[in-house]
Amino acid sequence: MRIFLDTADIDEIRKADETGLIDGITTNPTLIRKSGKDPMDVYRDIANTGLGDISMVVTDTYEQMLNQAAVLCETFGDKATIKLPMTEDGLKACKVLSPRVKTNITLVFNTAQAVLAAKAGAHYVSPFVGRIDDQGYAGLEVVRGIANLYCSTGVGTQVLAASIRTPHRAVRSFFNGASVVTMPPSVFWSMYKHVLTDVGLDIFEKDTQGVPTFLP
Repeated sequence: MRIFLDTADIDEIRKADETGLIDGITTNPTLIRKSGKDPMDVYRDIANTGLGDISMVVTDTYEQMLNQAAVLCETFGDKATIKLPMTEDGLKACKVLSPRVKTNITLVFNTAQAVLAAKAGAHYVSPFVGRIDDQGYAGLEVVRGIANLYCSTGVGTQVLAASIRTPHRAVRSFFNGASVVTMPPSVFWSMYKHVLTDVGLDIFEKDTQGVPTFLP
């Protein structure tokens, strides 16, 4: 089980990375825009944390995607996972790039799209759990369908569950076969929380008062 953080906020990334529990980062144009920084500056900041798997978005035409990917790979080496859209041009670029660099096909909403992504050699495929739920059908079922298909056919593409809005959806994504779950910082920190944990900590704190310490 691997946890990625879905953000371009370097302060949030550094804070979460200090836990030792974060395995990578995913970004998208919306998150980059919210950061108010140039994309390359964002990627440099993230790379400098030491995290070794950073999904970096390329867009526009097939040729432009390949050109952007070349710059990212030259600059960031094996830390760069090239994130491509689920489009004809995106899959064509994926087919070219995948033999020599990690790729992540994003904006996946059904198993048919995941089949094409795997055929293109994608390292990751990113079904959008929350957005699928918004359309009235179960995002977790899409995760399970893709994972089961890949497992039964021996496909090496990994399921990276995205658009995760709650800890429950994160955990159930793993149950349904996701190798990686990417989530906003708020969801990651919520995974620590449970009301009974808080109650237990309060009890321990009270019972500790007045007890002799074994420390010098």
